[in-house]
Amino acid sequence: MSKPNIPTPHITAKAGDFARTVLMPGDPLRAKFIAETYLEDAVLVNNVRGVQGYTGYYKGKRVSVMASGMGMPSIGIYSYELFNFYGVENIIRVGSAGGMADDIHVRDIVMGMTAYTNSNFGRQFFDGNVAPCASYKLLEAAIAAAKKLGVEPKVGPIYSSDIFYDETGSAEKLKKLGVLATEMEAGALYLNAARAGKNALAICTISDHIFTGESLPAEDRQTTFTQMMEIALEIA
Repeated sequence: MSKPNIPTPHITAKAGDFARTVLMPGDPLRAKFIAETYLEDAVLVNNVRGVQGYTGYYKGKRVSVMASGMGMPSIGIYSYELFNFYGVENIIRVGSAGGMADDIHVRDIVMGMTAYTNSNFGRQFFDGNVAPCASYKLLEAAIAAAKKLGVEPKVGPIYSSDIFYDETGSAEKLKKLGVLATEMEAGALYLNAARAGKNALAICTISDHIFTGESLPAEDRQTTFTQMMEIALEIA
């Protein structure tokens, strides 16, 4: 007799513990902050390796939030298991990003229409170049929700990198291609969603700028990036 897929080595939640939509910050403390600040009757459903996952209610809608950890291998594991084993339909990444374009500034909201990447994550699906894309349904809803909240988001390509301390000198080339910002997770999330026939979107707040040197402290990144959280919750 085959074993059920859940719990997994990374998630101890039971079947039905996650809502159809999961907000996914990288930082477990940001997941805790979202749950405590916005969700009613929030219940901790996962805490393996301190990667906290909660399910509760936002304006009467059942919503979950769980951290992804840093990088595409990490979000690749968690999003795969949520999409394929826990019945999750939508994952919205809410994280920080580094600005690249000239008209991007600290605290701006960036939505990744597509995710350029230097990762080989997509090679498992196709032996060539793949183009990780957001769900148009989620992107359209997020833009509308942002404007209702008085936020004018910047929408376009972002860059999902496997490298934080990057010596390749690729930033200038990417900037010339119109890339708005760089982060480390969206590419894998978008590909896992596409393969599973599910929906994904990255909504990021700019925490620093690669070229201008603007930056915010870690505490601000954890607890003050509330606009992207509220946008994501409105479309959950």
